[in-house]
Amino acid sequence: MFQNPAPRIPQPLGAIKMNKSITMKNCVFCNIDKNKIIAKSEYSLAFFDNFPVNKGHILIIPKNHIENYFDLSDIEKKDIWKLVDKVKIIIEKKFNPDGFNIGINIGKYAGQTINHCHIHIIPRYKGDMDNPEGGVRGVIPAKQKYKL
Repeated sequence: MFQNPAPRIPQPLGAIKMNKSITMKNCVFCNIDKNKIIAKSEYSLAFFDNFPVNKGHILIIPKNHIENYFDLSDIEKKDIWKLVDKVKIIIEKKFNPDGFNIGINIGKYAGQTINHCHIHIIPRYKGDMDNPEGGVRGVIPAKQKYKL
């Protein structure tokens, strides 16, 4: 189902509007208001989530319209993770969280609702839930709690 296409050369943002094959007309991320972008790199953009899980919840996307993380080129993957590190610093300075969850939903059955690759950087705060033990395992609530 998730097959990597032939290697391709990532293109910078300037190419997005010039080459219709790398953007989707109806994709909310391909058409993000440039004023909402809080950080960017050569191949990636970051902006606050419109439906945040917690204050400071940020999304990072590739500039090219690529539906899932596994289809990103190696260059794009390296670039997007560098931006994750930059965004973490922005969140720490502005919101002073006690921890972070970082997540990627790939495919309908993993909860992906916008078919443009995106990484969630979710700041966590002491007391934002009763027992955060198990972290991201909570995507399937019955599997969140376990004993070592």
